[in-house]
Amino acid sequence: MPKRGYHHGNLRQALVEAALKLIEEKGPTGFTLSEAAKQAGVTPAAVYRHFGGREDLISEAARQGYEIFADVLEYAYNAGKPSDLAAFESCGRAYLAFARRYPGHYIAMFESGISVNHSPELAQISARARGVMEEAAKRLSEHIPEDKRPPASMFSAHIWAMSHGVVELFARNSPGTQSPFPPEDLLESGIGVYLRGLGLIPPDA
Repeated sequence: MPKRGYHHGNLRQALVEAALKLIEEKGPTGFTLSEAAKQAGVTPAAVYRHFGGREDLISEAARQGYEIFADVLEYAYNAGKPSDLAAFESCGRAYLAFARRYPGHYIAMFESGISVNHSPELAQISARARGVMEEAAKRLSEHIPEDKRPPASMFSAHIWAMSHGVVELFARNSPGTQSPFPPEDLLESGIGVYLRGLGLIPPDA
């Protein structure tokens, strides 16, 4: 097999891309560094020139995923302006879209067991992604009387958890958990129920 990583001139990225493919196929703990090296077309020893071990390789895949995720959330948030409600709902839909478009990154970020504090770079970019959701929640929650207003971090965490649940149960073909409704509809209706409970949108007629 040709040594594609060396020919590309970017072995580090070739290994990340190999890991992402293996993560999609086998899960974050279902492959070895040797398999990643073989996928990238290099020897196992070459991996250690760039990564201390499998966790470091998965951490880099997660870091790149969070970078894409933060960009996607920022784009969605800005696309929904000037309506605070539209911007917030757009962020929820962007979460689902990201999970579908980048499954390897998503798994590395949320299902690998790698802490966001594994490296300063990972911690920084994950905080940026959370910050977009919190800003969207903060802007929207300003429409609620202050004495009834939840903290923006709690507000955004609720929607993050709901989005994650829809992805895990219904958007990634989990066996035995197929829903009669599209994941987008489940998420939209769930967010609607939550926002009605906070008085941010009127009840159904």
